[in-house]
This record gives sequence, structure tokens and C-alpha cells, in this order.
Amino acid sequence: QVQLVESGGGLVQAGGSLRLSCAVSGRPFRLYSMGWFRQAPGKERQFVVDIRWSGGGTYYADSVKGRFTISRDYFKNMVYLQMNSLKPEDTAVYYCAAKPGTTSAGEYVYWGQGTQVTVSS
Repeated sequence: QVQLVESGGGLVQAGGSLRLSCAVSGRPFRLYSMGWFRQAPGKERQFVVDIRWSGGGTYYADSVKGRFTISRDYFKNMVYLQMNSLKPEDTAVYYCAAKPGTTSAGEYVYWGQGTQVTVSS
């Protein structure tokens, strides 16, 4: 059973920083990429950033470019999201997700339970 467990959310003032972590366990599959998504109250879930598991290539949503940084520890099966210069509009539940397979054509199949990030103005 694949499990993704996020941690590191919390309450922070605007301009502050948080670091989210995602632990991947029970990984019997080939992993193409890991991603972070978020969902604010009353809004649809949106893509934030992802990283190729092999090679480390990244892709960021425009709304977080220059402020957020994704990284992964290949050997520890961990993914991190460093969030700087946080804004109130970054407030959301943040989800870690995994896309199995060998190409970008697949979907994010495995999801964590989410961690709340609240940015006060």
C-alpha cells in the first residue's frame, strides 16, 4: 500500500516561510514524478509544482514561481516544498501526490491527506 504523509503546515504571517514535507512509503511502483497541489475553501484543487523523480526537473505554477521551491531526497523517498514570501492567497490545504509510470502521460494516482497552510495578513 502506497502512502504519502505530509507535514509542516501551520499558521504564518504574510511574508513568512514554511517548509512542507512529504514522506513516501510502500513504493513498489516506478515513480515518474511527485507534485504539490492545493485547495482553498470553495475553490477547485490547483497544481502548484512538480518534480521529476529521476533527474529532478521541475515545473512551477506562475503564482508561486520565485517564491516556492520543490526538492526531493531520492534515497529517503522524501519531497519538500519550501514556501517563502507567503501571501494570504496561499492559504489552502496542500496535498502531496505521486504519479507512477515512466512518462508524463499518466495521472497523479496517490495522494496524501493534506496539510493546512494558513497565511494571515
